[in-house]
Amino acid sequence: MDDANAPADAAALRFIEAVEVWIPSPDGDKLILASADYGRLTAFGDASRNVSFARGEGLPGRAWAEARPVLINPLAGSGFVRIEAAAEAGLTCALAVPFFAGQALKGVAVLLCAEDEARSGAVEIWAEDKAAPGVLALSDGYYGAAKAFEAVSRAARFARGKGLPGGAWAAQAAMLLRDLGGSFRFVRAEAAGEAGLTTGLGIPLELPGGETLALALLSAKSAPIAGRFEIWDAAGGSGKDGRDMILVDGVCDRRGPLWGQPRRAAPWQGPIGRVAATGAPVAVGGPEAAGLPAGWASCVALPIHRKGRLAQVAAWYF
Repeated sequence: MDDANAPADAAALRFIEAVEVWIPSPDGDKLILASADYGRLTAFGDASRNVSFARGEGLPGRAWAEARPVLINPLAGSGFVRIEAAAEAGLTCALAVPFFAGQALKGVAVLLCAEDEARSGAVEIWAEDKAAPGVLALSDGYYGAAKAFEAVSRAARFARGKGLPGGAWAAQAAMLLRDLGGSFRFVRAEAAGEAGLTTGLGIPLELPGGETLALALLSAKSAPIAGRFEIWDAAGGSGKDGRDMILVDGVCDRRGPLWGQPRRAAPWQGPIGRVAATGAPVAVGGPEAAGLPAGWASCVALPIHRKGRLAQVAAWYF
């Protein structure tokens, strides 16, 4: 068996320990759990499955009400609704990212992290600097043990089209960068190399008021966000359940063919097809991971809407 088909190591250190997706209930009055990858955090998952959030309530409800990402770090003392279960699971930080199609909320993805000296990486939100139009500044971010890289990032600014955040923001499209420490396209390359960061995924976030933010996920080998990243484009034409998606880019840290799976996903076909059909984020792990490409135990797939219409899906696997 080659590495491309090796079983996923559920005990491997992860920068993002769990991902939840909360979607509006049928009556639209609250957010309910639609899918999740809790990895090893089964007790935290059990404590979350019967929870719901009204608009403005809890972290998912805040992201819904404020119509923008909300990061809580640290969770302790923050009023996080499930704080006892989070503390028992060792979780220290959470980022809630709402996904809108025009004015309609499709879902809120919550990324949950734990901190120790072995975990370096980054989840970042970049927004246009009100004092310098056309320039992105860091709105908020979480870096684990990568404190020196965090200091560089908090002082950084990106003109439209520059760096990973500026590139995704300008193109209104997902962007993948490899070998961050040696990439001339990654502005913070030297600091990234020192922090052990290897792969970056940039995602534009279209908000209801017309503002667009950039979400950046930076992965390190010591505690990766993912072992595989993918970008899918919406194919031409559409049906009542959305459009087919075409795999257009990806990077994998295992030997073997990256393109060893079908490069087209129809609506409702796997996690990518579920996003295509619903326009909402999807997270799968545990029993739901049976249909993933060989060797992967979980998948997170995020929609990228452009002018209210699904244009791309960005996905990662662990």
